Amino acid sequence: MKTQFFASVKRFIRDEEGAAAVEYGLLAALIAVVVAVAVSTVGNRLCETFKTIATRLGGGAAVQCAGPLS
Repeated sequence: MKTQFFASVKRFIRDEEGAAAVEYGLLAALIAVVVAVAVSTVGNRLCETFKTIATRLGGGAAVQCAGPLS
């Protein structure tokens, strides 16, 4: 009985069939976080650039950046 139990535990530990799916899920989540941070950073910089251009053209009050989740 113990031998069969330990053999089952060893098979379970060696089985890596679901590991690839978990790794791909974690990789996809990491990529999503990186993309979200990059888009937010680029968006903020782009808004600041438009504000600078509008100010130099004399219409700085017209440009308003949307906040997060707006």
